[in-house]
Amino acid sequence: MRKIFVLAKREYNSAVRTKGFIIGLLLAPVFMGGSFIAFALMKDKVDLSDKHITVIDHSGLMKEYLTQAVEDRDKNEIYNKETGEQIKPAYYLEFVNPDTADIFQQKLNLSDKVRSKKMHAFIEIGPDILHPGDDPVKSGIRYYSENSALDAVRDWFAGSINNKIRQLRIKELNLSDKSVEGLFNWINLEGLGLISVDKKTGAVKDARQIGVAETIIVPYIMVILMFMMLMMGAIPLLTAVMEEKMNRIAEVLLGSVTPFEFMMGKIIGSIAVSLTAAAVYIIGAVVTVGQLGLSGMVPFHIIPWFFVFLILNIIMVGSGMAALGSACNDNKDAQALQFPAMIPIIIPLFIMMPIIQEPLSHFSTTLSLLPPFTPMLMLLRMSTPVSIPVWQPIAGLIGVILFTLFSVWAGGRIFRTCILMQGQKPKLGNLVRYVLKG
Repeated sequence: MRKIFVLAKREYNSAVRTKGFIIGLLLAPVFMGGSFIAFALMKDKVDLSDKHITVIDHSGLMKEYLTQAVEDRDKNEIYNKETGEQIKPAYYLEFVNPDTADIFQQKLNLSDKVRSKKMHAFIEIGPDILHPGDDPVKSGIRYYSENSALDAVRDWFAGSINNKIRQLRIKELNLSDKSVEGLFNWINLEGLGLISVDKKTGAVKDARQIGVAETIIVPYIMVILMFMMLMMGAIPLLTAVMEEKMNRIAEVLLGSVTPFEFMMGKIIGSIAVSLTAAAVYIIGAVVTVGQLGLSGMVPFHIIPWFFVFLILNIIMVGSGMAALGSACNDNKDAQALQFPAMIPIIIPLFIMMPIIQEPLSHFSTTLSLLPPFTPMLMLLRMSTPVSIPVWQPIAGLIGVILFTLFSVWAGGRIFRTCILMQGQKPKLGNLVRYVLKG
């Protein structure tokens, strides 16, 4: 056991005493939160270039209204009233008569103008928008642009056109605008948590609002942090072992330690490196949210689970990476194996959103109980505001422990067989044979 810790200390010191580790420790949060920072800095930055819009109005109801609405907007909304600075782009409208002979050719010509940047977009208003029928083309409003899904111009015209349609329908019913002004008031459904009892004081605590940060960002950060720790601690074991094998360092070390001690020393060293970085990030995050008065957003009861799952995940993944590294003869072999070996820790990143949305679904529960995915997905489910049944994290933990023991056993047999072997390609069949027969 002493030799294992000596090797672990060697691995730990060689990692944390490098400038790369310190720089990575400082830059990782910046990269992880860079998109959020960029969004916060750029949210008020908009394209101020003029937007030329062409309208094909089959209904004949919108020309006068939209022309006046655009004039009012350009006069009152696109400049900051205090500074006079332009804050929104100006809109310029052009109405064209529908080509009843070949409407598709007309829309193709307009599309070509949009592609050539002669105008921003064009709108087609159906003839039956006031009294929609079964034909969605005649009853609809269509907005054509190169980026229609995320176009703020589309939202403005949608609101304006629907306001006019509402006014026309009210007029048909011989009602005044004032008599129905409350008819269209919309009351948002406020999202709250559950009422609870303070465990310290016994007082009843009122429900509080559940925000996007608590619902999405906190679980996202917990999983990304674990992924970063795996990338920092476990994944590099593949190339590290391969390089020590290529440079004959492994042969020297195996003169003093057994292959299992060699492998476990490297894994424990990786655990220490990851725990150091994780502790820095967790403590920094807790202090930061405390200073901002946002401590209520942090699921402190998840932190012990995070470290337990992190340790088991590094052992589980690290033993596999060390075993694969021992089977490689050169960098080409290592590159061929690294991505397939990373698939079990990449898959959870692709299915985070469905699990955050439905943490109690059969899909979420089943995947979080499969040992290769449990550390990341169970932690993801536990980090959401939804209460997970107590038995599930416990069952997941037991499954991970058993699978980790199997990973260490199987990885140890491959490592012992391959670490001194030269010239044998790391094929799947060979690796399975080494596990079964040694």
